Amino acid sequence: MSFFRVKYLSFFFILISIFSFLNIIYSYYFNLYLNLNTYYFSLVISAIIGVIFYKIKTNQKKPTIFEKILTVLLGYFLMPLILSIPFYLSIYNLSFLNSLFEAVSGFTSTGFTVIENIKHIDQGLILWRSSIQWIGGLYFLYSIIFLIDIYDESLKKSLTNFLSFSTSEELKQAVKIFLLYSGLTVFIFIVLNIFGIRLFNSLNLAMTIISSGGFLPVNNLSSILIYNSQIIIFSLMMLISFFSIFFTYNLIFLRNKNLNFFFEDIHLFLYLILVVSIFFVFFSYDNNFIYSFLSLTSSISNIGISLELNQSNLNLIYLLLVLIGGSFFSTSSGLRFLKIYSLTKYSLNQILSFSRPKNVFMNKLFFFKINFDTKEINKYFLTVLIFVLSFFALTILLSLGDIDFERSFKLAILTLMNTVNSSAYGIAEFNFLDLYIFPKFILIFFMIIGRIELISLLLIAKKFLFKY
Repeated sequence: MSFFRVKYLSFFFILISIFSFLNIIYSYYFNLYLNLNTYYFSLVISAIIGVIFYKIKTNQKKPTIFEKILTVLLGYFLMPLILSIPFYLSIYNLSFLNSLFEAVSGFTSTGFTVIENIKHIDQGLILWRSSIQWIGGLYFLYSIIFLIDIYDESLKKSLTNFLSFSTSEELKQAVKIFLLYSGLTVFIFIVLNIFGIRLFNSLNLAMTIISSGGFLPVNNLSSILIYNSQIIIFSLMMLISFFSIFFTYNLIFLRNKNLNFFFEDIHLFLYLILVVSIFFVFFSYDNNFIYSFLSLTSSISNIGISLELNQSNLNLIYLLLVLIGGSFFSTSSGLRFLKIYSLTKYSLNQILSFSRPKNVFMNKLFFFKINFDTKEINKYFLTVLIFVLSFFALTILLSLGDIDFERSFKLAILTLMNTVNSSAYGIAEFNFLDLYIFPKFILIFFMIIGRIELISLLLIAKKFLFKY
């Protein structure tokens, strides 16, 4: 355990036990006894592990970034084992591998599912699926704070004036994230309910949206979103996980802060306006625009769910939006818009400097006096490079698992970007239940890889492969 800071993980195991208890209460209240006993197992096991991890004495020295990365990875591999228990012990005869696949998919906020007909499972297990997403989204946000030292200075400034966190600062930001995350979940739940979506569906969808997950409480979203007003408000709610989790906090408590705290969100807003305008002008001539708007907001927030609509001509565009992603401090995945924008601008400046050597080209963010230096650009480039290598590796491995190339290509992008398959990407009916063992293990592994900062893989490789 010397490499792991397990006390950090103890909070989430206790959180799993709390959600297990809530599921027990919910099942008793609504007389859902089919899988009631399964939540007792997850409650007891997670509580015991949480207490043990909290009691384990660790080195008091400040953990290295390598130890932090290993701790985060341990959580992604260990917690789904506990979260899979209700699936495995349920009456639905799910194998251990299928149960683990479902748990990892939920915890990484991906949304791939082995359950073919949601109507056939009880409400307690549906709620458990959504709870897994909620816990996973919170774990992802906490991991950003825990691994703050691997990120570049400009992105840190969107959160705090501190360049490296002390233990007290980490705790302060963790409490802030928990309150914001919970508050926004309640806000989404209330808004959806106001617009006529029934309580149970509103609760599950709220946990899906805030975590950028992909699990639905029904087979088809169209059975929930009936009216145009519901589609529009649902699309707008998905944008909450596109912008920074701190956006609303910084708006309320602006006071002495300067606009640099909003530099990422302002760029994301301009990017959103540009994309929506392009879609409205060029891609809405043969469809109702609100359907395209839902798929658009779902893609840029890496949620991925959409209405059953044939938009084969837009599949690659939606996949491109998935790749770009949203805010750095959000539950969305993607390569991040600000990184791509900065890398593009730096590359163009380098090209122009050869054609116009006497001119000076500033690597400065639009509207702000924030420069990005060469070290940051190197990180961005390495992130893209690692993604490309991971993407090609996953595509080849899935093709070897008897999946045709087109689907392997699309699945590789969605897996690494933790986005659910839907009609927006042309693979809504993909059957994960009947996959062979090998591709299932591959998808499980790469869903986890996609959820951590890709630069972390380079740091791990550097630790093991290179000696000083």
